[in-house]
Amino acid sequence: MYSNSLYIYIIAISIILSFLTNFGFSSLLEPFLFLNSNDTSIYPTFEDTYLVSQQWWRLLTPTFLHFSLTHLIFNCLWIYILGSKIELIDGKAIFITLFLIACISSNIGQYFWTSNYLFGGLSGAVYGLLGYCFILDLDQRGQRYDLPNALYIFMFLWLLLGFTGILSIFGFGNVANTAHLVGMITGFMLGLIAKYSLKF
Repeated sequence: MYSNSLYIYIIAISIILSFLTNFGFSSLLEPFLFLNSNDTSIYPTFEDTYLVSQQWWRLLTPTFLHFSLTHLIFNCLWIYILGSKIELIDGKAIFITLFLIACISSNIGQYFWTSNYLFGGLSGAVYGLLGYCFILDLDQRGQRYDLPNALYIFMFLWLLLGFTGILSIFGFGNVANTAHLVGMITGFMLGLIAKYSLKF
């Protein structure tokens, strides 16, 4: 069962890339960042990276980067919890589509809001999956994915706390709050599409 699950591959890629890049302290990090910082310009740009160099994989690869072991474990746990339920109930095609759209939209949102290309993590996708589950669970009183209300409350509070800056004070580092927010909004939208177009 697990060997055929897409979320297991996502977790495996995240673990491999996080250790390969030494959690952000390796020169191997650069090819996976949102922007190409090895070009001839002093400051890497979106246009140089995507329109000139055609390095489109960078829209996705920051998702698999993590900058601490705690960061990696926390995100992989959420991918396991949410991914296993969505794959089982909605199928692999729905899950991977949700994951890819949430990843790319949250990465783009994080860059254009902050102008910072040094970010990473599965959490934008996690919030996308969570937002999707939340919308579909509303009509079914939490019965579709069997996720406790406390989990939704915790994750939404965590999102709000990130914007206050208090998480950095308590040692959680620089949190990609915009990626979380954009991921969640994307999940809400995908949930509504599934609800009204796919007749879930």
